[in-house]
Amino acid sequence: MDVGNQTSVTEFILLGLTDNPKLLGPLFVLFLLFYILSLFGNISIIALITIEPRLHTPMYFFLSNLSLSDCCYSSVIAPKMLADFFSSKKVISFIGCAAQSYFFTWFVTIEGYMLAAMAYDRYAAICHPLLYPLIINSNTCILLVTTVYLGACMTAAVYIGCIFHTSFCGPNIIDHFYCDLMPLMNLSCSDTFVRRTVIFLVVFSFGLPCFIITVASYIYIIAAILKIHTTACRPKVFSTCGSHLAVICLFYGTTLFIYLQLPSSDSVTQSKVVSVFYTLVNPMLNPLIYSLRNEEVKRAVWKCIHANKNVID
Repeated sequence: MDVGNQTSVTEFILLGLTDNPKLLGPLFVLFLLFYILSLFGNISIIALITIEPRLHTPMYFFLSNLSLSDCCYSSVIAPKMLADFFSSKKVISFIGCAAQSYFFTWFVTIEGYMLAAMAYDRYAAICHPLLYPLIINSNTCILLVTTVYLGACMTAAVYIGCIFHTSFCGPNIIDHFYCDLMPLMNLSCSDTFVRRTVIFLVVFSFGLPCFIITVASYIYIIAAILKIHTTACRPKVFSTCGSHLAVICLFYGTTLFIYLQLPSSDSVTQSKVVSVFYTLVNPMLNPLIYSLRNEEVKRAVWKCIHANKNVID
């Protein structure tokens, strides 16, 4: 029977990635490197877009917000995970666990919604180039980004409300390196059927339309590219969209693997490994993908480097 939010659990114990002492040192160095590169890459993208006038376009406005969400959701997980590598008891308070779950869910949801907004932007630019300035203008950009942040905030609030407004009166051990939603739900002493149903409905109502918008946008984009008669123009258009499509595949590939895999004896280990990808590796790769595949970003980087050289000289 559900007894509301009354709980005897005041803290949770995180088992972490591994209990093998020989792996702790190398994994700590590796993940610390991933986190530093993630912060450096995403902050550099934000700074570059801010200071370079040629990047003051809707596409890069969305990209700067995507980089911000990458910085935030990796920072919600990485510092605690790195600190736990050398902690004898990997403990997180009940409030700390709720806060970590909320902010991680918020920023990851922002990532998914922002990818949909970016896909719509590319669809408008490629499929309706003459109408693009009318479809995507400064007011539209602000409205879309505001909707993304508020929608993600409400989605995360529903998630966390469903999970933490339950009774935790038994086990408090989470076999993960952060407060993941499903392991927490499994620890609840309350009947979680209604709450699981609410979470499913929220995902279906908000997540599925974003996924459909993203996929549909790229179906139209690819069809429009194939209709281009001048083959010399195709590589340029593909280059413009290729980096965004790669980021989409990384994000949805890891996320769908986590939440659609069938329960098994290896599912917990697989979940941890894939979770490392979307909490640390994906945020690190995203700025690399955009900087290496995007000619405008590369030109802006070289311009800043040469400007700094001139200042130093």
